[in-house]
Formats: sequence, structure tokens, C-alpha cells
Amino acid sequence: MISLTPQDVLPEDRTSGTLVGRVWLPEARGPAVVAVRADGVFDVTARFPTVSALCEEADPAAALRATKGERIGDLAAILANTPPDHRDPAKPHLLAPVDLQVLKAAGVTFAISMLERVIEERARGNPSSAEAIRAEVVRLVGDDLSKLKPGSEQAARLKQVLIDQNAWSQYLEVGIGPDAEVFTKAPTLSSVGTGMDAGLHPKSTWNNPEPEVVLIVSASGKIVGAALGNDVNLRDFEGRSALLLSKAKDNNASCAIGPLLRLFDATFSLDDVRKMDVGLTVKGTDGFVLEGHSSISKISRDPTDLVAQTIGPVHQYPDGFALFLGTMFAPVKDRDTKGEGFTHKRDDIVTIAAPQLGKLVNRMRSSDECEPWTFGVGALMKNLAQRKLL
Repeated sequence: MISLTPQDVLPEDRTSGTLVGRVWLPEARGPAVVAVRADGVFDVTARFPTVSALCEEADPAAALRATKGERIGDLAAILANTPPDHRDPAKPHLLAPVDLQVLKAAGVTFAISMLERVIEERARGNPSSAEAIRAEVVRLVGDDLSKLKPGSEQAARLKQVLIDQNAWSQYLEVGIGPDAEVFTKAPTLSSVGTGMDAGLHPKSTWNNPEPEVVLIVSASGKIVGAALGNDVNLRDFEGRSALLLSKAKDNNASCAIGPLLRLFDATFSLDDVRKMDVGLTVKGTDGFVLEGHSSISKISRDPTDLVAQTIGPVHQYPDGFALFLGTMFAPVKDRDTKGEGFTHKRDDIVTIAAPQLGKLVNRMRSSDECEPWTFGVGALMKNLAQRKLL
């Protein structure tokens, strides 16, 4: 079971930054946009009906600070009521901190995870083949492509060498080619927040967490803040065929974002994101512990480049979008059988942490065991209208 306290969730500087979240209000039968402050959690939905609307302000952080809101309780009490196993439905609980934003993800943005994608493809989803293939791929490509600029002449020369050796891969194409991989991770409003169960497809036998930073971007393409994310991945599905990407990525509760959205202000900026370290811990009921980290400083493409390849003249997002930046950490530590690497087990507790963003904590369950997603865009619009907030 997950037990959450403010110390588990808040950034190291606590509430010094501008923190926004969403809380389910039982009496309203719907969500509230909230400001998390030193003296409590404040409902600001009367001023900002959605987080998306807040992010469209000229200065979202200043707009939130200028809105007093109505205090709905202590963060500690709301967090304690968030995990589904011991939730009182009559009390508020925390949600993912995004709503109308489209949930997008960039893939193969780090050299290490790029090599693991190549290995997945060659192994055809079979973990027992991965170890030998990993050695062969590293022999051909090397294990440090962090200095190789995607789309450069040097990258083009490397591509031709690999083609000549029959070693080229679609994952290398998006890893070092000019065009980034950006895909839709999950439907709008479907993400789960901290303390909630995250989902794995019940037929998957080789899967992993993907700890990432998630940028929050306005309709104009302005990056306004960041949160943590788990881009849950099914290595066996995607390894069998890249055309199974949607099935590998988009399942009930397979997109986790949280714990809160930290807006850019004097205490936190995009430069902080660029040098951020993201930690990962997986603890299983079998005593297994996996630890790792991602350093955004090693990303192959700058966050602004990934945003620019997502939005522009050829694609618009009127309600903004949340963009997963990708992960450099693809876990390979053996869990049960030597050479077969890591895969999740039921009730694994996954903690993704960064000093500036706090901790996103989820328990892993089969997607059909997680809470069903029933509150979509239509339900949100109807609820806000009934509350006279639209």
C-alpha cells in the first residue's frame, strides 16, 4: 500500500515555488484546480476552470499567486486520502495536475534508451535474446552517442555506415536523424496522479517504467512549467512491431503525471529543467529493488526543439499539451532469470523523483485492475457548467 505525506510529494524547497494541482471534490462531483501553498490547498476553479485555462495566462505563475481562492484543506489530509485502497469517497483526493492538455510524448531522445529500443526491435520482444543482441549493437554503434547532434552531417555519415553493415534501425532514424519521434501517449484527461495505481496491459510479460520530465505547453507553444511523469512502456509489444506502439503505450492508467505542476517563476525555469536529474526506484513485494536516474543534461535534443517539432504551422493544440521528454533509463537489471532483464510484477511501487518537482509514486497493477477511467471531457464540461464555472 502507498502512504503519502507532504514530505513525500513536495519539492525540496517545499512551497517556495508556484505549485498547481487538481483535487477531486466529492460535494461538487468534479475536479477543482488548486494552488498548493504553505498554509493549505486552495480552490481557484472560480478563476481558472481548468489547468489549461490557467496555462493560457500571460504569466500563469503570477496569475495563480494573485488569486486567493477558497481553502479546502491541508495537503497532508488530501494526500492521505488519495491511494485507492484506503480512500474515503466523501473526502477530497489528489488527481493528475493536467486536464484538457493533449498528452504527448517524445521517444528515443537519449542515447542509452535509443540503443535499448534497437535491442527490443532485434529481439522481437523476446527478453531472453536481449543480452547477446545488446553486446552486438554496442560493438557496432558504441554506447555513448550523447555528443552526436541529431540531423548533423556526422549523424548522416554514421547512418550510412550502419546501413552498409545492415545495422540500421527505425529507432536510430529518430534518435540521430533530423525528425524527432513525437506521439500521442494517451487520451486527454486519462492520466493518473501520484498515489494512484498505474496500469500494465495484462498480456505483457516484458515491461518497464520510464521516468521523465513532462513539460506543460500553452496553445501558443510557450513552455509554462513542468511535472514528473511515468511513460509506462511494454517492451514486448513494441519489440514485436513498432506498429504496436499505441498498444504498448496507451492502456488504462498507463500515463502517470504528478505530483504537482510547478509553474515557471523566479524560483524555477526551463534552465532548471535542462540540468535536472530524475531518480527512479522500484520496490517489489518480492524484495527486489531497482534504482536508476536520468540526467536531462544528456538529452540529444533540447526541450525547445522537441516542443517546436510538436506544435507549429502543421499542428495546433488549442488547449495546450503536456510533453514527456523521454527517458535515458531503460532498466536491464535481471529480476528472475539471468539474461532476461527487468520486468514489473504486481504491486511494484514506482517512485520517480526530482529535487525541484517532488515525487511521483504509483503502484503497478494490471490495467483491468486499475480504477476505470469514466470522467472524460464531456463529463468535465457538464460538471463545470452545472457548477456555473463556465
